[in-house]
Formats: sequence, structure tokens, C-alpha cells
Amino acid sequence: MELTEEQFQRYARHLILDEVGEEGQEKLLASRILVVGAGGLGSPMLMYLAAAGVGTIGIIDDDRVDLTNLQRQIVHATERVGDLKVESARATLAAVNDGVRIETHATRLGPDNAADLIAGYDLVADGSDNFATRYLLTDLCFRLQKPLVAAALSPFEGQLSTFRPYLGQGHPCYRCLFREPPPPGLVPRCEEAGILGAVAGVMGTLQAVEVLKELLSLGDSLDGTLLIYDALRVRFHRIRIAKDPECPTCGVTVAAAS
Repeated sequence: MELTEEQFQRYARHLILDEVGEEGQEKLLASRILVVGAGGLGSPMLMYLAAAGVGTIGIIDDDRVDLTNLQRQIVHATERVGDLKVESARATLAAVNDGVRIETHATRLGPDNAADLIAGYDLVADGSDNFATRYLLTDLCFRLQKPLVAAALSPFEGQLSTFRPYLGQGHPCYRCLFREPPPPGLVPRCEEAGILGAVAGVMGTLQAVEVLKELLSLGDSLDGTLLIYDALRVRFHRIRIAKDPECPTCGVTVAAAS
């Protein structure tokens, strides 16, 4: 595909980057990304992916905008309280960049629909807030060989990593790090623990950066690394993740069986 005159102007600051250029921008415009969740993480991520010219952005979320969301979920607005989040997000993204295609899925991701949805995209970005979804995405992205860029939040901290376990040795999955979800109630949800809204903005923006890097094959991937952000101490900390040979998702036994 060739860039139009409008696209040359819109993406001018990308085009002058040697690492992106016309070829990279065309690659972004041809990409299809699925963002799971239009909440605290999904909001800044969606806005930056749309602004960057990711050609097709799928959004899956079955929730509606609530007044309590607006402290951190910047893709939504006060007048859209009560609206479906995917439609609220679509309206904002269209205002940011009407040259990208937004595909909305106003449903909850689950075992009955996840595989079909994920199969239609090049990369999955997980902005969900529950362990069931995280483990489901871990298993299916491995099986379907899709890169997974995943983030999580706590009141003053965030975590971020990229998972490509289908590449084999040295490429762990989320379950290599956390074999099983914690017992119910051990990790309180946002509505119970609270969150400093801007922390979600930091992590969602970092997540967008990692998605763009994966699409453009730029720099160092977070594959095999967990990045932890501590807002109160203004620190970033990196932890290496080892591939677990006994991992029930991507371990040696699973690989041999497949």
C-alpha cells in the first residue's frame, strides 16, 4: 500500500524516524491488534495505537461506562456514562484518527469465543483486570502463536511483559511466571483496593510502546522480562523470567505433544 498525502502529513514524525519510515508506517496501517479491555490500561493504549496509525484495532469489553471509571479511563467522557465502553472508545478513537478501523466486540471474552476472536488479529494486548482472562489469553495465544503484550495494575504499581512462548527455548509464558492464579480474594480488585489513576496511564502508554515495537520489530522486546513500575519510589525494576520446562501451557511436555 502507498501512503496518501494526508497520511504523509499525519504520520510525518514517524516517517522521519529511520527506524520507522514509510515501510514501517505501512506495516502499522496493515496491522490488526486486539485490545482486551477498554478500561484503565486499554484507554491510553487505544488512543496511542489509533494515533500511531495501527490500521485495525479490535476492542473487546462487555462493560458500560460508570462515573467511577473516569478518574483513570481517559478514553471515555462524562456524557457517555451508561454507554457501552466499546462504543464510547470507538467515538473517541474516531476523533483521534478517522483513518483507522475500529472493530468492537461488546461481549465478555471466554472459552466459547476467545479462539475465534484472537485468530483474526496479529497481536493481542491484554488490559483485563481478572486472572481468568489472563490465563485464557496465555493458553490461546500460545496455541495460536500470537504475541501477547500484557500489563497489570495495583494501587501504586504496574507490571508489563511480552510473551512469545511459541518461539521455544528462552521464551516463557505468563504461566511460567505465575503457575496458578492466587486464591480468590487474595489480590483485591480495583474497586476494593483503589488506584492512583495516572499509574494506569503510565502502564497503558508503556504497553502501547511495546505493541508498536513488536509490530515494527524495534529495539529490545520485553519477551522474557517482567518490568515493574513503582510510582511511589519512582523506580523501574526488571526481572528475568525463566521458561518453566514443566509449564502446563508451554513446557517441554506440551511442546512434545503438539
